[in-house]
Amino acid sequence: MHPWNRSTEISTGDPEAVCAGERGSAALEFIVVGLLMLVPILYLIAALASIQGQSLGAEAGARHIARAIVTADDVDHAEERAEAVLASIAEEYGLDRDEVAVSLTCRPASAGCPAAGATLTVTLRTAVTLPLVPPVLGLDRAARIPIEATAVQKVSRVWGLG
Repeated sequence: MHPWNRSTEISTGDPEAVCAGERGSAALEFIVVGLLMLVPILYLIAALASIQGQSLGAEAGARHIARAIVTADDVDHAEERAEAVLASIAEEYGLDRDEVAVSLTCRPASAGCPAAGATLTVTLRTAVTLPLVPPVLGLDRAARIPIEATAVQKVSRVWGLG
């Protein structure tokens, strides 16, 4: 018989005997491959959910702090309101208060920030530790995703006069 024609040979014996070596392995393969694919996908979903939640918190914090400052009566009141907003946002979104850094800049640069007529930019920076990363050998510090959010608000020209 020619070697290319081997596929045309048909066993006349029992068809179950031909497939006996393959019986039951498909289910086992499906379970093993399914678990190997499912675990990383579930971890990816958990990690992305954590990052998204912290990103939303950072964005909300920057936006609400900017609004609280520009609607305050004076610098002291603005600082007090910004701290209250930051504490509320940190509690609501689960931000680590020690890891949150807020910076304010004004344009045009003036003696103080915020100032009447200036454009206030609030930048909030934090970092998310990926879930299930143990604090062994500093792995939790290595598995951190930095997050930054910025909000811009125009300060009224009569801000601080009233």
